[in-house]
Amino acid sequence: MTRRLYSVLICCAVPAAFVGVLWRGLRNRDYWQALGERFGWGRRANAAGTIWLHAVSLGEVSAAAPLVRALRREYPHSPLVLTTATPTGRARAKALFGEDADVRFLPYDTPGAVARFLDRIRPRLALIMETELWPNLFAACRCRGVPVLLANARLSAKSVSRYRRLGKLIREIFSAGVSIAAQTAGDAERFMEIGAIEADVRVVGNLKFDVEVGAGVIEQGRELRALFGGTRPVWVAGSTHAGEEEQVLDAHEALLADRPDALLLLAPRHPERFQAVAELLSRRRLCFTRRSGGAVPDGATQAVLLDTVGELAMFYASADVAFVGGSLVPIGGHNLLEPAALGVPVLTGPSHANGREIAQLLLSRGAALEVADARALAAALESLWADPAERERMGALGTRIVDSNRGTAKRLLELIAPLLAAASP
Repeated sequence: MTRRLYSVLICCAVPAAFVGVLWRGLRNRDYWQALGERFGWGRRANAAGTIWLHAVSLGEVSAAAPLVRALRREYPHSPLVLTTATPTGRARAKALFGEDADVRFLPYDTPGAVARFLDRIRPRLALIMETELWPNLFAACRCRGVPVLLANARLSAKSVSRYRRLGKLIREIFSAGVSIAAQTAGDAERFMEIGAIEADVRVVGNLKFDVEVGAGVIEQGRELRALFGGTRPVWVAGSTHAGEEEQVLDAHEALLADRPDALLLLAPRHPERFQAVAELLSRRRLCFTRRSGGAVPDGATQAVLLDTVGELAMFYASADVAFVGGSLVPIGGHNLLEPAALGVPVLTGPSHANGREIAQLLLSRGAALEVADARALAAALESLWADPAERERMGALGTRIVDSNRGTAKRLLELIAPLLAAASP
């Protein structure tokens, strides 16, 4: 496929994509924020020569936090623009970075929208988190002399075959020497398979290991635990998806038969599903509270629905055990390192393609356990609740693994420095 044909197709697809945004806005009005930004409109940056970082959604925004903080320390006078594609990512970026970043939506990848966007932010460097390969955006950066670095880059074997079918269109993205900071050697090899130039690829590790665990989060977790009741067994199911909450509740109901004081902290991945999960809890006849309502759980409370954004780490810190979602359904799993860094034993389902190396590391070292279904989930929780020493061992091991793999943000800064030095002011 040529880029000209791609541009025609993307221009035809944009109206449908925009209608999808408007439709979602009927349930979640956050989708109606800054609609013009999706077409490249919006305010102009206060100064030229910005550092622009793109993190597509909530998970990537959270993973980018150590890099953003490192950039603010190293380049305090360079304006930072952060783009995302989802309202939850946008809200999380504003909550994390406040006035340190100009937060916007990334525009659709049409030539006109991309040109308007770049005219407004005037970047000196583009940092793209993980795997966001937009042909018109990369071509426009190349024409304007803006260096591009894929940071924390990852590429699955399944994605390789899909990108290779696009042929010249994808190879052209890398023809101008786009720099790639890959998470693993396997990721580096796969990027070269789709056209990346070997000299432009480096393996720097996974930025998620640089997760910052603030003393405040741990203390808040202890305070939450005291509110829940210090002696009752508590577990978190974090970042869950449709089809997974049912399995989580099956496991919790099985646990309640023997441990009627057990408490589940349930955190759906997407805010637009909060109400649906609340209705599911009601149909299951579970006694639950909603975090957004502010009610303090009492002894009769069997579950708490975490229907807020940005508090999951605090809830992990309050629990005995953490199950990380997107793994009992074929989603690919979510960030296992967040609870591990807090010293909490980790449970995961068999689907963890989004972070296979991290999952294999934690599982092989004994800091995490894999469960196949609701029955295995309940059995693992029961076993860990019955063995405080094993919980302590797993939690301490997880923390050590995270600490021993830190340093990716520093290695990324070492790649960024020469790119900024060579970039046009």
